[in-house]
Amino acid sequence: MIAFVSGPVAALAPDSAVVEVGGIGIAVQCTPNTLSGLRMGQPTKLATSLVVREDSLTLYGFVDDDERQVFELLQTASGVGPRLAQAMLAVHTPDALRRAVATADEKALIAVPGIGKKGAQKLLLELKDRLGAPVGAPAVGAPVTQGWRDQLHAAIIGLGYATREADEAVAAVAPQAEAADGTPQVGQLLKAALQTLNRAR
Repeated sequence: MIAFVSGPVAALAPDSAVVEVGGIGIAVQCTPNTLSGLRMGQPTKLATSLVVREDSLTLYGFVDDDERQVFELLQTASGVGPRLAQAMLAVHTPDALRRAVATADEKALIAVPGIGKKGAQKLLLELKDRLGAPVGAPAVGAPVTQGWRDQLHAAIIGLGYATREADEAVAAVAPQAEAADGTPQVGQLLKAALQTLNRAR
């Protein structure tokens, strides 16, 4: 198994990055929060999880080992594949997911694209004894240093939404972002944007 990749960032896309390792470009699927911390040409180290399928090998990348571990634990629940596990981590930090499961917070799971009420109830039952207790203080997401609109738009499209839907979601959370004291938080904005999209569907 490939436990991590380390090297300069060679390319960035809405849902992935390419890290140069020993002269080879390794494509890594990442959440918006992970991607927001990467910069072209700058060195990075990502914890990784390799998902092997009959017709593909896909490497998923994370900011740390904790996020990778939660990604792998989520997939032990029936019906949760790597894409859904990644979507869950795009909306919630590992600790936020632990808190949601520990407090049986259905709404937190329903905020994730692809999870409905029944699915949330099933996941809460299956994950109850697997994720463990929250380990840190409540997280507020990664800070957006600049161009929060562009980062949020790219993150929403990376989760499979259409450009028009992303435009509308960014516009819907703009007042919240502009009212924030200091720098808007990409994690909070993404969660709010996805909730507006779920209501619209």
